[in-house]
Amino acid sequence: MRARPLPAPPPRGRFRRPFHFQRRGRPEEPPAPRPLPGLGSSPRPARLRRAAALAWPPPLGAAGSVPRQRPPRSDMGRRLALLLLPLALMAAPAWAEGGTAAAEEVKIEVLHLPETCSPKSKKGDLLNAHYDGFLASDGSKFYCSRTQNEGHPKWFVLGVGQVIKGLDIAMMNMCPGEKRKVTIPPSLAYGQQGYAQGKIPPNATLIFEIELYAVNKGPRSVEAFNHIDKDGDKKLSELEISHYLKEEFARDGKKRHPSAHDEILADIFKKNDHDRDGFISAKEYNVYQHDEL
Repeated sequence: MRARPLPAPPPRGRFRRPFHFQRRGRPEEPPAPRPLPGLGSSPRPARLRRAAALAWPPPLGAAGSVPRQRPPRSDMGRRLALLLLPLALMAAPAWAEGGTAAAEEVKIEVLHLPETCSPKSKKGDLLNAHYDGFLASDGSKFYCSRTQNEGHPKWFVLGVGQVIKGLDIAMMNMCPGEKRKVTIPPSLAYGQQGYAQGKIPPNATLIFEIELYAVNKGPRSVEAFNHIDKDGDKKLSELEISHYLKEEFARDGKKRHPSAHDEILADIFKKNDHDRDGFISAKEYNVYQHDEL
C-alpha cells in the first residue's frame, strides 16, 4: 500500500494574522460576532421582555418610557450613607422630644386681675399666697394651703425650686390680688414617680387655683446688695458688712453681747466668701439667682 502524501503548506502571504496584530500601523477589525438565538434583530421573547421590565421601574409620570438603569454607587457613596444613617436615627427621637416638650407647657387662666397690677412677681421675689391643688383626672383635691400653718398663706421664694417647677412658671409676672387657675403637665410636676405621700399618682396632670397676696423683695435682693455696697464696686468688704450689721442692731434695739457682732461677721464670711479673697462678690451673694445681679 502506497503512503498518502502530506498536504502542502499554505502559500506565504495568505497566512491570516490575528486581529490584535498590527498591519501597516492599523489593527484589523475583528469579525462581527454572530447573533445568539433569540437576541438578534428579531423581537425578544415575551419572557425576556417581562424580565427587562421588572429590572428597574420607570419614573413616575413617564409611562411607556424606556426603563431607567440604576446608576452605580461608589464606595464613597456607601460610606457616606452609613455615616448619615445614624445621624438621621438620632435626629428622629430628638425631634419627637422637642415636639413633646413644646406641647407640655403650663396653661394659665386668669380668674381675677386687680385694676392696679403692681408690682409683678419675678425670679427671686418673696411671695405670699394661698393655693389649692387638684388632680385633673378626677378633680379630687390633694392639697390646700389653708389647712396648714393655722390657715396662714404660704411664703416662698419664686423661681428657686421651693415649689414644683410648674408653679414657679405659673406664678411669674403675677401681681398682689391676682387669682389664677393653672394646669401643670406631669413633666413639670411630679413626673413618672408621682408623690405617694401627697396622694399624687405617677404621670398626673395637676390643677392649681392660686391667690397671691404679696410680692416682696426676696432674701439677698439687688436692692439689699446695693445698700450694703457703699463704694459700688460690686463686692462687699468686711468693713461694709460690719457697718450694715451695726445699723441693723441699732434698728431692732435688742441687747446683745459685745462679741455677737464679730461672731456674726466671721460666720457671714465663712459661709459666703467661697474663694477666700476677703470679699463677697455679687455672684457669691446671689444665692437665689436674681436676674438683676
